[in-house]
Amino acid sequence: MKKEIKAFFNSHPSLKIKTRELANRLDIETNYEYAELKAVLHKMTKEGILERQGKRFVLANQDFGNLEGKLEILDDGSFGFVNLNDSTIKDVFIAERNLGTALHGDRVKVELFAKKKGKNPEGQIIEVLERGKKEIVGTLKKTKAFYFVIPDDKKMHRDIYIPKNLLNGATPNDKVVVSGIEWESKLLNPEGEIIEILGKSGSYETEINSIAKEFNVDVDFPASVLEEVSLIPDTISDKEIAKRIDLRDEDIFTIDPDDAKDFDDAVSVEVLNNGNYSVGIHIADVSHYIPQKSNLYKEAFKRATSIYLVGKVIPMLPEKLSNNICSLVPNQDRLTYSVIAELTPQCSIVNYKIKKSVINSKRRFTYDEVQEILTKNEGDFFDKLKLLNKISRTLKKKRNQSGSINFHTSEVVFKLDESGFPVTAGVKELKESHSLIEELMLLANKLVATHINKSRDPQSFVYRIHDVPDPEKLNEFSNFVKTLGYNFDKNNAARPKEFQQLLTSAEHKPEEALLNEIAIRSMAKAVYSTHNIGHYGLAFKYYSHFTSPIRRFPDLIVHKLIYNYIENDSSEKFGIKDLDKICDQCSAQERNAVNAERLSIKLKQIELLSNKIGEEFFAIISGITNFGIFVKLSESLAEGLIKIRDLDDDYYLYDEKKYQLKGRSTGKIYRLGDKVEVKLIRADIEKREIDFVLLKE
Repeated sequence: MKKEIKAFFNSHPSLKIKTRELANRLDIETNYEYAELKAVLHKMTKEGILERQGKRFVLANQDFGNLEGKLEILDDGSFGFVNLNDSTIKDVFIAERNLGTALHGDRVKVELFAKKKGKNPEGQIIEVLERGKKEIVGTLKKTKAFYFVIPDDKKMHRDIYIPKNLLNGATPNDKVVVSGIEWESKLLNPEGEIIEILGKSGSYETEINSIAKEFNVDVDFPASVLEEVSLIPDTISDKEIAKRIDLRDEDIFTIDPDDAKDFDDAVSVEVLNNGNYSVGIHIADVSHYIPQKSNLYKEAFKRATSIYLVGKVIPMLPEKLSNNICSLVPNQDRLTYSVIAELTPQCSIVNYKIKKSVINSKRRFTYDEVQEILTKNEGDFFDKLKLLNKISRTLKKKRNQSGSINFHTSEVVFKLDESGFPVTAGVKELKESHSLIEELMLLANKLVATHINKSRDPQSFVYRIHDVPDPEKLNEFSNFVKTLGYNFDKNNAARPKEFQQLLTSAEHKPEEALLNEIAIRSMAKAVYSTHNIGHYGLAFKYYSHFTSPIRRFPDLIVHKLIYNYIENDSSEKFGIKDLDKICDQCSAQERNAVNAERLSIKLKQIELLSNKIGEEFFAIISGITNFGIFVKLSESLAEGLIKIRDLDDDYYLYDEKKYQLKGRSTGKIYRLGDKVEVKLIRADIEKREIDFVLLKE
């Protein structure tokens, strides 16, 4: 209640409001909630957060003095916000003229200005307390008189001057790493020293290295880690096999993408004598090879995830483990952790066991191969694949009935030439074979998390949680879908079914992809936590990550925890503080990896378009702003801007609430989701920008 009230007054800092009116604005209906509201308002008044003026409450004019926080500059560098460590104040708006000598990511001291009605507090930066980035990646350029580096990250809004004696061998158009940033006067540019040359700008390897540097990711493994890995035997001892259930004679197989090298999950199915099904999900037992106190463990914790850039993987584990010893390659004995569930034909769970095992995969399938077998009704292991597909369909149907949301996010796939240049790009087609594996992995993840909570005193654990959406974002989403002609009851959005019904109604329509994307943006982000609140999007009470330990550190930890819990093994101990630290690191590195992967895709999209200037494309409007229209191409999903100045047929007015631009004279409207035809006029790799113009109708 207190959090909701704070959020309301922060959004309306000058509003004076009565208790009953506030209750209506917060959708408070019951007498109990109303009594709680009055009590919280009284408490917040005593704390000095609110003031009471007659029968009305208003946000107190508190003297906050100079505040500290982290600066985040928008992509074009025209302004930024400082995120304060004070929940009673919204982010502070900083105009470009008031940024001083601060850069994106810096910890700064802020002085607030007088409040403006209905807007974020505004201020100016009066001191840089700590630089957010010690190193900046960019391209070295030269004018007649001096050298400077253009940062890759557009949020770094000033070029960096490099004295000639600090070039350290770099030459123009080199991709470089700059350190020792000093910036004393905003009238001059910051200065720095080149400490590393990544290669010539534009080459594939240079691009990979620069993305890794920008996101603080190590491409290579330390010598101490590689030395530990070299000592791991390639064969499995008879003693170790004797400790496990032996499934080497079972028909077990893997299903993965064409280019996969690390196979961390395999599946199996049998029809039991009672007519039920025995479904096996067998996951690479990475935890067996990575002791808690090893250098390998520490490096895996630091990385926390593999990063999948276009044409290149930066793995969490060294290749000997990820692509060989742990990978469930066919016709080789491999250590696994198996979840074996007995299901009725209606896919109700009768029984299950979670046991360490040893398998020998009989076949490596690709998704396309499985899809072809299912389509033609013939091929290797056809009967088992057909049965698994039937089971996955039933599992998905039951999941949907319980309220699970099925988002459809489009994924672009590139074909690269030998130099890494993109030749073609297209949208990845999701097939039934993908869903087959997805549903079985969801089943295993859910069973493992549920098993932990069967005890009256469950152990500390690592959950994958997904909170309910923020009310303010739901309101924005509800308003948006109305502009597209859809209804969305924001008051019932605590039920994921409300989202799913909306997405179902948009299936196979032009705006389907856009609705999915905006719906995802309105959601909270899924994170790792020791405090279970369930998974809103999947409508699961208990959920974790168990099925990808080669590429995700949380799964590796869950393997260790579930083994300790089931076998009562205390050889490796994890306290609640250890697990909280693991959850924070894994959530942060997951976000970092997603951003690196998005940048990798964006750069390839710009490269692909760089030799297509003047060509025409079909697109959909993906964003409306006061400075132009963002459009996303249908084939490559590349997104670019149509500047407002290039809409020269009329003077257009921006309607923020309706997400549209409207011509003052013609009445012509451009809105989110509209299909348009555009011509490419610029694809700038260095500035990471794509510009289009609309074709005349």
